[in-house]
Amino acid sequence: MKPDSQVTLGVIIGSREFFPDHLVTEARHDVGQLLEREGIRAILLDEETTHLGGVQTYGDAEACADLFRRHEREIQGVLVCLANFGDEKAVVDTLRMSGLNVPVLVHAYPDSLDKLSPATRRDAFCGKISVCNNLKQRNIPFTLTGRHTVHPDDPSFAEDLRRFVSVCRVVAGLRGLRVGAVGARPSAFNTVRYSEKILDRAGINVSTVDLSEILGAAERYARDAAEVKARVQEMTSFLPAKGVPADRLSQMARLDLALRDWMSENRIDATAIQCWTSLQQNWGCNVCTSMSMMSENYLPSACEVDVTGVVTMVAMQLASGNPSALVDWNNNYADDPDRCVLFHCGNWAKSFIPGGRIANAPILGSTLGVENTYGALEGRTPEGPLTFGRITTSDNDGVIRAYVGEGKLTNDPLETFGTHAVAVVPRLQDLMKYVCKQGFEHHVVMSQSHSAAVLNEAFSTYLGWETYWHA
Repeated sequence: MKPDSQVTLGVIIGSREFFPDHLVTEARHDVGQLLEREGIRAILLDEETTHLGGVQTYGDAEACADLFRRHEREIQGVLVCLANFGDEKAVVDTLRMSGLNVPVLVHAYPDSLDKLSPATRRDAFCGKISVCNNLKQRNIPFTLTGRHTVHPDDPSFAEDLRRFVSVCRVVAGLRGLRVGAVGARPSAFNTVRYSEKILDRAGINVSTVDLSEILGAAERYARDAAEVKARVQEMTSFLPAKGVPADRLSQMARLDLALRDWMSENRIDATAIQCWTSLQQNWGCNVCTSMSMMSENYLPSACEVDVTGVVTMVAMQLASGNPSALVDWNNNYADDPDRCVLFHCGNWAKSFIPGGRIANAPILGSTLGVENTYGALEGRTPEGPLTFGRITTSDNDGVIRAYVGEGKLTNDPLETFGTHAVAVVPRLQDLMKYVCKQGFEHHVVMSQSHSAAVLNEAFSTYLGWETYWHA
């Protein structure tokens, strides 16, 4: 599920008959050029089907809705462009009759002070309010541009469009998502319990498999098989593995192959894998390297069977266009109230740990033997942007909840093992109070981006999830 795949938008050019025709033609040209520059495919009426390709009557709405229905599987969002005041009923009728359940961006052209005569005025400033009023009446969720009216050539509208496209990716990517839960939740991790039924109502399917089935499949790969040798080579090319015994690399590769086989067979988009401590005890290695490789290649993977954690990873990679990572809110940073340490044994995507390496997991090794924990990664995430967030299911209320926010990753000194980072988050103490009071997990997801606005819009406006934005 790579977020760089092309997005297709249905486009409605809203118009009213007593406004000048050239405004519709101008809008088609301006918007068409912008969408082409942004690499967005457009589905819109041609100039022969309706008057100049605009939508201003019920018949136009029927024609546009029919066009959208024919491309229902392709359209991930709708752009409503008001070339002038527009006909609010025609816009809403188009969306209603099309049957689409996708994000909607409402855009309106600005007027110029020297063009307010009957031959040149638009009045889209006013018309946008009417369109939104009707969308609200019909309970059709929608997104607004940063400025109430804005010309398509304005750079701010290109930014609006990019954010909207990211929202479309998040919504489309989560509806129909297939998550693989590999193994049982570790008994010590009550925090990551979740409701399959609540997720299923949101269109997120969870497919389970017993860890013994994966280990049995891994065992059937001969240690000297060509596939195993090739996967060992792939792993050691992915990150340096100096000091990792050859037999442990073979174990890691065989486990990775078995996981990939099961994922392929079951069309799995993301995985949450039992780790602590069954893999180390029964297979003799960590699965972190495999998880890092998958996450780096947009097949997010979370440990400790944290299903809602990996759902959050999917959402965040779709919002940002970058890999995401499951982390612990792990430590305070000295006495700074707005800084903390983010940490995990070593499963972060390679993007987060330039200069990282394949190592072992000292905490697990202290009780299980270091020789059984090879495969964990070690590395530090450098300074850069930070988006954090978390999705959870609330069985008590039968809903999905989330929180999102932004901060910064820093280069503050930190001497430790595993995969780690230092983060600064404004009002971190308030955020921690919210996380604790609302019963969120100790796991959070991070992205090297600033994409909280996209996540908040996707979660709250279109998926209907109660979302706290730590803005």
